[in-house]
Order: sequence, then structure tokens, then C-alpha cells
Amino acid sequence: MSMTMTQKILAAHAGLERVEAGQLILVDLDRVLGNDITSPVAIKEFNRIGAKAVYDKEKVTMVMDHFAPNKDIKAATQCKMCRDFCGEQEIVNFFDVGQMGIEHALLPEKGLVVSGDVVIGADSHTCTYGALGAFSTGVGSTDMACGMATGKAWFKVPSAIKFVLKGKFQKYVSGKDLILHIIGKIGVDGALYKSMEFTGEGVKALSVYDRLTVANMAIEAGAKNGIFEVDEQTLEYIRERSSREPKIYKADEDAVYDEVYEIDLSEIQPTVAFPHLPENTKTFDEIGDIKIDQVVIGSCTNGQYKDLQEAAEILAGKKVAKNVRAIIIPATQDIYLKAIETGLVKTFIQAGCIVSTPTCGPCLGGYMGVLAAGERAVATTNRNFVGRMGHVDSEVYLASPAVAAASAVLGKIAQPSELE
Repeated sequence: MSMTMTQKILAAHAGLERVEAGQLILVDLDRVLGNDITSPVAIKEFNRIGAKAVYDKEKVTMVMDHFAPNKDIKAATQCKMCRDFCGEQEIVNFFDVGQMGIEHALLPEKGLVVSGDVVIGADSHTCTYGALGAFSTGVGSTDMACGMATGKAWFKVPSAIKFVLKGKFQKYVSGKDLILHIIGKIGVDGALYKSMEFTGEGVKALSVYDRLTVANMAIEAGAKNGIFEVDEQTLEYIRERSSREPKIYKADEDAVYDEVYEIDLSEIQPTVAFPHLPENTKTFDEIGDIKIDQVVIGSCTNGQYKDLQEAAEILAGKKVAKNVRAIIIPATQDIYLKAIETGLVKTFIQAGCIVSTPTCGPCLGGYMGVLAAGERAVATTNRNFVGRMGHVDSEVYLASPAVAAASAVLGKIAQPSELE
């Protein structure tokens, strides 16, 4: 029986020759992830079920990124619980202030995920690692607790949707525009509990960072996971960061897909998701004059160095519009340092932006950029639900770093070509 990429990875980790969509299987885990919001709940459950030790001190990972550096007493208490647990359990991959970054940018950067892995994380955007050819998905804190204790998790094998990519992007178009285009096309439940599998000659035109962005937002289409076919770009990225040997799984030629979409990358336009769903997408021929109050460039979706570089190229020599707050958040310490060394931080500050330590911060309405009633933000984040970034009467518009930077300069939702 033929299988998709995801089905092959799950079969291998379940010790089975083959699996089929809908089948319930028990799978061995290569990594279990939590953050400062979800890990405390998992720790309580871990203790409640009577577990004494984690299954592998190397494979359990916690990253303090959502409300760290601690924004208030509750956040400090949550982080302390994680610190104490990881100290007692001698967790190797515990990342706190000074070493941490936004978890889904940090793990690939540290080489903690390679092709062929199975990863669960108590955060919905754990699906990011599919960019590297891994099966990764978000779970609840109870599943995280059981994963920490046993190194296993139950899954219902997903069916799949195939996206065949061809061509290459035009100027100012990136992976963010691609995934917003797809979600606009299929809807926020268009891939519900399915695997979104990306293949075709167009994959090579996407940088690994574009792929990370696309896989990250698979959950916004309701998907169980997003996954890219592994190529030399993937392997080069992994070799530079990990000593582990990646395992490559390729879908069978006759694998069964629920749907197949062919996408010409050259036809993708700069795209913006309007409030209050990622599927509410528009291109600039549909967008009028919409003034904004804030721009956020960062998050696990678009806080990579490539994203900052694209924004800096547009902001260089320009000023952020009056009455617009522009917030730049590098996704990791290494990205932050590189941005300092290469002058990007100077460019941002001279343009009138602020630059923050790595944190999820404003993406979830946590801190470092919460919106008041009536305010509008253009953000490179992944969700624009009601109240996502603050007050329920605020609005979030999702866009690429290039669009966000142009919008900061012009004080309205804008595309970079308007500055030329």
C-alpha cells in the first residue's frame, strides 16, 4: 500500500511496515517540547500520574519565550516552576533568558530537529519543523506530560493534501505571501486534521526560512502538520547545525491525496490577511487606504534574519510614519547578534523602530506591544483572531516583513513598490 511522507515517518516510528489514514497508532518520539505557558500544566500532570523521571534528558526541551523576560508575578512563577523542574530532572535543552529564543526558531537553529523526526510540542505552531522534513505537531499539555514520561504518543494517521509548487517568487514576495494565499484559498478548516505536503520543482525556489514560515502556518488551515520534501537545501541547513543523521522519507508515486493543488509561485502577489481570520486574505488591488497604529516584525513565523534583512532594506534611509509604533523582535539571540553585527539594528533604530529581546510578546497579546481599543496593527505574526494582540476592538492584519516595513513608513497598509 502506498503512503505519503507523513505516513511513512509515522509508520517507521510506530514500528509498522505501513499505516493508513484514520488508523490509531502509538509512536516513538524524538523530541517533546514545552514553553513557559504550557509546561507548568504538563509538569503538574507529570507529577499527578506519578512519573518520577523524564524518558530522555536530551529529548525533553523547554523554552522560556512567551512571557520571558518575566512580565509579571504570574509569569515569574510559571518560569520558576519550569526552571525548578528542569533542574531536578537535569534537562539538557532548557533555554532561559540569555540563551532562549522563540521556540520554533530556536530548535531548528540549535539542530535539535532533523529530517524524519517525530516531534510533539505543547504549542500549536510546533508544525514548523515540517520545513525540515520532520513530522511535528502541536498537542495539549496532558499529551506533553505523557510524552515526557514515556517518550510515546498516540496519533490518528492523517490523510493528506498535496501542494505542487512551480516557478519562483517575484520581487517582494515570500513564503508568508504563499501560505496566506493558500489559507485564503482553502480556508481555516480546509486541511482539518490533514497533512499539508509540499513538493514540486518550485520547492527549490523557497529558502529554508520561507519553508519554515509556510509549515508554521499549516495549523492556520486546520492541518495536523505541514511538511516539505527534503532536498539539498534542507540537508545543508541541517548539516551546519546538527551531528545527527537525517532520515529522508519521500511519498510514493501513487500515494493517495484528498486533494492536489498546483501553485505557480510567480503568480503569487503580496497578500494581507484582514481581521479576524487568516483566511480573510486580500491582495493590493483589493486594499484601500487603511491607516495603522503599530507594526510588529518578528514571531516564530517571521523573526528570522532573512525577515529582518528584508525589512531593513525597505526601512534603510527612511523614517517610520508619525504616530506609528514599529517593533522589531529577532527570533533568537544568534539572530539578534547577527543583526547587531551587520548593522540591521542600527538601521531599525535610525528609522524610528524599537528592537526587543527575543520573545513571543505581542503575538499573543502578552506584552511588548499590546493594542488598545480601536487600534490597528500590521504584523508578521500568524494569527489575527479577535483580541489576539490586545483589546477585542483592535485589529490585526497579517503580512510579510516587506509589507510590514513599507506599512510602517507610509502609516497605512502598503506594499514595498509604493516606496519606489
